Amino acid sequence: MDNAIPELDNIKSQLKSRERRKKPKMLVVDDEPDNLDLLYRTFRREFQVLKADSGASALEILSQEGEVAVIISDQRMPEMKGTEFLSKTVPQFPNTVRIILTGFTDIEDLVEAINSGQVYKYITKPWDPNELKTVVQRAAETYELLKQRTEELRRAQAQTNLLMTIVGVARSAKSLEACLPPLAQAFGENFSPDYCILQLVEKNALTEAQSSYSKDGSVENWLQDDPLIAEAIASGNVQIAVDIGKDPTLAQVPHYQSCGIQAHLAIPIDYRNEQIAVLSLQWKEPSILREDELELLHLSAQQVALALTCTRYHP
Repeated sequence: MDNAIPELDNIKSQLKSRERRKKPKMLVVDDEPDNLDLLYRTFRREFQVLKADSGASALEILSQEGEVAVIISDQRMPEMKGTEFLSKTVPQFPNTVRIILTGFTDIEDLVEAINSGQVYKYITKPWDPNELKTVVQRAAETYELLKQRTEELRRAQAQTNLLMTIVGVARSAKSLEACLPPLAQAFGENFSPDYCILQLVEKNALTEAQSSYSKDGSVENWLQDDPLIAEAIASGNVQIAVDIGKDPTLAQVPHYQSCGIQAHLAIPIDYRNEQIAVLSLQWKEPSILREDELELLHLSAQQVALALTCTRYHP
């Protein structure tokens, strides 16, 4: 079987439309309003700049906004030093790159923070805008590299987990129906959709046999009425909608409106042109799927087809 997705060229435009780079996020922290404004003006063209006037306020912003590429924090602030604040961000956001601004000699704290990996670099006040821009640009590049490596490790782990699950199913499952729960769970856990449904197909029609996985434990199965699923089964090709709200046809489909699904990937699972099952991955936010992720899903679906075929004929 060919591992490439024959129809990939037809869906690249959707993928690229979601891949358009957004400004990376930066958090600047300083108890002096003038400094905050200056930092904001310095970086607003290249970054989405978030501002906080204290360490506590910055932690609150991070809890709402999630990971940022770069944090620039003043060292001397009331209640919480910059190094103390930055140390609190490390466990949840290990890839974020942290920079300290310091206007006085506090070598002990800075050396400890740098040696422990909590601070990427320190800049002395008054800081030179060009020097700071250069440091921040390198920090942003470092963040992207760390993020890329983390993602590569995650994908490799996902591939390993899926393969182990598929092999286990092929060896031990006594029926096609028994194959579905562990496979649905494996796809759900390793690709982070909000909902995942794996449903058997017979004579190009969905059967009652299905299993689902979700983050909140409940899934509404409307695949029988879904145009993407129908097209995936009829054509044998992967179907994807990465931003349903911008699709004039799908945006009007009742179940997308009622469930709040904003992205849907439908992958047919077939062996020698015989449809065996269909995999549905659904997200509540417009999704960014890279080509390599799509190819991994496609390859995994082919492996699932082999496992299901093996179980069907050799239970």
